[in-house]
Amino acid sequence: MKTLLDYLNSLTPPEQAAYAARCHTSVGYLRKAVSIGQKLRESLCIDLDRESGGKVLRESLRPDVDWEYARRPRISQLSQQEVGHV
Repeated sequence: MKTLLDYLNSLTPPEQAAYAARCHTSVGYLRKAVSIGQKLRESLCIDLDRESGGKVLRESLRPDVDWEYARRPRISQLSQQEVGHV
C-alpha cells in the first residue's frame, strides 16, 4: 500500500483525481484504504496497476491473491466441448 500512497503523492491533485476516475474510484477512497490497511478488491488492484503504467503493482496491493493463476489463459467451455473434453 505504501507504493500506492507514494504514487498518489507524486501526482498533482488533478492527476490524482484523473487516475482515481480511470480506476472507477475516488482519491478519498484510496487514501482511506491505505490509512486503514483495507484489502482492495482484485479488479481495483488490476485497474490501479494498469492505469499507473505498472508503478503500482497489483501484487504489492494484494499479495494474498494468486495473480499467477489469474494470468493463465483459460479454455472456454465451448472450446472444451468442441474438442470432446466435456
